[in-house]
Amino acid sequence: MTTAPDPQPDPTGGEGGRPTRTDLERAILGEVPVFTAQDLDEAGIPVADVRRLWRALGLPLNEADVTFTGSDTTALAALVETVERGGLDMDTAVNLTRAVGQTMARLADWEISALIPVIDERESGPGATGSRIGAAVRLVEDFRDVFEQLTLNAWRRHLAAAVSRVEGLDELDEETDTAHTTVGFADLVSFTALSNQLEESRIGDLVEVFESRCHDVIQAHQGRLIKSLGDSVLFVNDDPVRALEIAEGIITVIGRDARMPDVRVGMATGHVVTRLGDVFGPPVNLASRLTNIARRNRMIIDHETARLLPRSDFETRLLPARPVRGFGLLEPVTVRRT
Repeated sequence: MTTAPDPQPDPTGGEGGRPTRTDLERAILGEVPVFTAQDLDEAGIPVADVRRLWRALGLPLNEADVTFTGSDTTALAALVETVERGGLDMDTAVNLTRAVGQTMARLADWEISALIPVIDERESGPGATGSRIGAAVRLVEDFRDVFEQLTLNAWRRHLAAAVSRVEGLDELDEETDTAHTTVGFADLVSFTALSNQLEESRIGDLVEVFESRCHDVIQAHQGRLIKSLGDSVLFVNDDPVRALEIAEGIITVIGRDARMPDVRVGMATGHVVTRLGDVFGPPVNLASRLTNIARRNRMIIDHETARLLPRSDFETRLLPARPVRGFGLLEPVTVRRT
């Protein structure tokens, strides 16, 4: 059985004085690194597996350095043991680990962006520590446990929701990673030019408002936000009518707000491949291309999406054919409610 080495005493415990980055790291991790990759190898966790899994998490590794905490080694040991038992093959374990790493990296960046203003506010108030690191340590001690619990619970809820979207789970085959869905791409108009005129803080605020409003609209209509790219978002919905409602909602909350740039939306329907939370395939590319055709605060759809909309509720109209990169001559479709 693969086991983690016994935890070692915390070599930095009990030090006083001005808080350091080590103190902040310890406040976040709850411990400090005490093991090298060789220590883990000697405990039965092959260094080759450690290397693959740690790098899949997106974390740096110098095998001669003290890198791993007791919690790190326990988690790696449990995953390697699962592979050894045949519960997972190593390639699948690495893919899942990479998904966790990429997701957690983005979540961490997002959280830090949200917390820095709080730290600055605390340091400008009566409870100032005289050090941003000191304020950060206190803040981490306040929120770490509750957000750890929230993160775990949110993962379980989203995993349950993702499983519920997989039809015929007891009959999995090679087509399981494909789905027929409507893909939407919403893009802020002239964002690059606008960003050259704004202060960095204003750009960040604008992007945050755009992403959060789009997320709220997508969730309200039972869609999924696949990814956001600063000035654009990619979403999917298994129901083309609900996808259309998402597009209408985004145009309303972004394009109709005089404080925000205009927005345009392109949508296409078809089979996509899902991989590590992302989607790939012709509908994704077509939705992106259609976005570039759409007028400000309007949506453009493809023929398949138009075909699936109930004629009693929607009126569609073909636009003149035009060359679309990767698709040749294409007749986009406009749509409005009747």
